[in-house]
Amino acid sequence: MKHRAVKRRNVVIGLGATAGAAAVGGIALTAQASTGTAGSKSKKASDSLVFDRDAYTELTTTVTAVDGSEKEVTYHFWKAITYVANPVDVEHQSLVVSVPVTIDGKAVDATDAPILFTNSVGGYMPANVSAATGVGQAAMEMGNTGAPGASASASPSTSASPSPSASAPGGTGPGGGGGAGGGVPNLAEIALAAGYVVVEPGARGRSLVDADGVYYGTAPAVIVDLKAAIRYLRANKGRIPGNTDRIVSAGGSAGGALSALLGASGDSPLYDKYLKEAGAADASDAVFASAEWCPITDLEHADGAYEYCWGTSATRSGSQVDQTVSKDLKSQFATYQASLKLKGINGFGPLTAANYDEYLVETYLQPAAAMYLKSLSDSARSAYLAKNTFITWDGDKATFTWDGFVDHVGTRKKSTPAFDAFDLSAGENNLFGTGTTKARHFTLYSLRHEGSSSARLADDIPELLNLMNPMYFIKKRNPGRSKHWWIRVGTNDTDSSPVIVGNLAASLYGIGDDVDSLMYWDAGHGANNDPAAFLDWIADVSGHKK
Repeated sequence: MKHRAVKRRNVVIGLGATAGAAAVGGIALTAQASTGTAGSKSKKASDSLVFDRDAYTELTTTVTAVDGSEKEVTYHFWKAITYVANPVDVEHQSLVVSVPVTIDGKAVDATDAPILFTNSVGGYMPANVSAATGVGQAAMEMGNTGAPGASASASPSTSASPSPSASAPGGTGPGGGGGAGGGVPNLAEIALAAGYVVVEPGARGRSLVDADGVYYGTAPAVIVDLKAAIRYLRANKGRIPGNTDRIVSAGGSAGGALSALLGASGDSPLYDKYLKEAGAADASDAVFASAEWCPITDLEHADGAYEYCWGTSATRSGSQVDQTVSKDLKSQFATYQASLKLKGINGFGPLTAANYDEYLVETYLQPAAAMYLKSLSDSARSAYLAKNTFITWDGDKATFTWDGFVDHVGTRKKSTPAFDAFDLSAGENNLFGTGTTKARHFTLYSLRHEGSSSARLADDIPELLNLMNPMYFIKKRNPGRSKHWWIRVGTNDTDSSPVIVGNLAASLYGIGDDVDSLMYWDAGHGANNDPAAFLDWIADVSGHKK
């Protein structure tokens, strides 16, 4: 991306971002001559849910492609379009569309191109496209807001990078615009430069509060909004550019969880009442393929999975978490894992708490380490192995134990419980808030730890947990689910547990879906180390010939 800084509504667009304050990725808007618009589409609630194919602005930008080359892309850009008939918050319930016209001067016909639907949700916070003036500018918001329509305090980044989790927002990653900081690619830009149509949706999130103190973006608002946006696209088949039967959802962290949920829950009637209330289009909300990086999901079981992997690891302050609590949660994980009755991929066999560490090492961690070591120069590899003596390297395969791996990762990021905090301080507690109640417990363990041993979860919590968990729909073999899955996580990511990714992949593999899952060695939360392979994967599974 050529370095030209452009100011738009107090949001700086340019290169040189760092993690936690990423820029858009250096978008250089070199032309804004409209070839068919008198301005952006009106966002009044009375607007029809019909895509106005002529309401675009033509822009030209320079994108650094996945091969390192610079590509000049001219594209049509539709500013924020409200995707529901009865919006609660127009500013968040809108989407933007980018369609390539020429790439390096060569005409592009995107009529039948796959549509990358890339969300910018981080930490289950709101996502906002209202200020976007070009591709890759979806904003992940980071603070509480006032009344509907008033923007939250946005992250300094207008990249679509995910937060490390709802509990600890910030950072860069692959969801939505993808985050330019730390070398992480901006998916929206590189997909556009590859000839794909790009749709970036806004959505309500957990921090939104109206003038009466009511939280109106808590569960299931964010997934309802993303489904409504998909329905808008599907309802406009033939009007909106791109193949609406080949929508590929993408996101990272909480956005990755939501991408997985979109993929797993397609056309489920469980959301119908919420979608009807929002005034969503009468169309399918199924997506063709689903891509997720470091998904923060399966929240009601995430505390146990976290302790299974990181229970004995010290926190970053050097202290150890309460081992009684950690062991309690680890025991819960063992029971849950047994109930899933999953088998590992590649013929591993039944997955249990007794062998899951072995499964992760054999199936994901050793191959990730081997791939990393092979990518190094001879001198760099020798230096790395000298520093990391827990690895045995035979020139082709890396071998080590689970305990060696855990020691290598070192510290854990979160306390315990990691997701349903005893003091209701975790972002996930806020996600399950309701009305004027900011945060609630969503597991019996945390609820009863802080109160009566006979306390019961609020009546609506079980349904909300199902609505927010892709594992629920996978277990049901939801017929409207995606059949193609791209799943990635870094091995140094202690925002969640690698078990979460392992179970997601194994459950999908077990019901016959096409699953491409791997881990990035020594990579942290939000890493996307193989964007070129991802773009090729889209072309392959969609049958699109570039």
